[in-house]
Amino acid sequence: MRIVMLGDIVGACGRQSVQQLIPEIHEKFKPDVLLANVENVANGSGLTPDQYRRLFDAGVDGMTMGDHALRKREIYKILQEKSNIIRPGNLPAGAPGKGSMAIEPRNTSLPPVYVIIVLGNMFMGLNANDPVASVDTLLAQIPRKDATIIVEMHAETTSEKQAMGWHLNGRVSAVLGSHTHVPTADAGILPSTKIGARRTAFQADLGMCGGHESVIGRRIEPVLSHLRTGVYMAFDVADKDPRINGVCLDVDQTTGSATAIERFVLHANPQKPPFMV
Repeated sequence: MRIVMLGDIVGACGRQSVQQLIPEIHEKFKPDVLLANVENVANGSGLTPDQYRRLFDAGVDGMTMGDHALRKREIYKILQEKSNIIRPGNLPAGAPGKGSMAIEPRNTSLPPVYVIIVLGNMFMGLNANDPVASVDTLLAQIPRKDATIIVEMHAETTSEKQAMGWHLNGRVSAVLGSHTHVPTADAGILPSTKIGARRTAFQADLGMCGGHESVIGRRIEPVLSHLRTGVYMAFDVADKDPRINGVCLDVDQTTGSATAIERFVLHANPQKPPFMV
């Protein structure tokens, strides 16, 4: 089974880049499931129902959301009702939505892919529960222990994401980090914990989809001005040098063991649709 997961989609530029490049993703990687983090689509913070539908229609099979999941109240109904979008599983119990999902692959002969997302605790500033205990609870609810399981760790520090990777090593197919928008160069398969254990792929951060002539997706000038003066500035979303970052993951669908992980970057053309419509 082959799974492609994209890093945080930032603003209209990120969404349009993904829409334009999904055919190239399918031609190049031929994924059975395509996943993406969509929490920054709405001008850098949140997601609207229209944006959800556009990404789904473009071919994003499953969507995850992090610390900006609840920024737009209009998305709450979709978080509650749709089976292909999740928010962090360690938010308080009263939060709308759910923390895990099962995505059916395009090849209907393959078993479902289970996806979980949790927030880190370090420097995140949210009232989230312990991510380690929460991910263990969510894993216990998955009916098949040999299932293909992807855990996304949406966290500020690489150390906390690495710690989650080691905590889940041998128990899930992959632990993939998000949130910091800068791809890390550590994509690989963790050492096996014991003979016969499943292999777990890991990358501390997937990067982002959007304008890369930027500071993590925001226009450079306002960020520099704020850093130099302390004066509040509106951090508008950047739109130059559009790219998408992600990973292509191969999993043995009979054991849930990762067999390969490849980090990639693709460049969008802002002179072609959907940019020029």
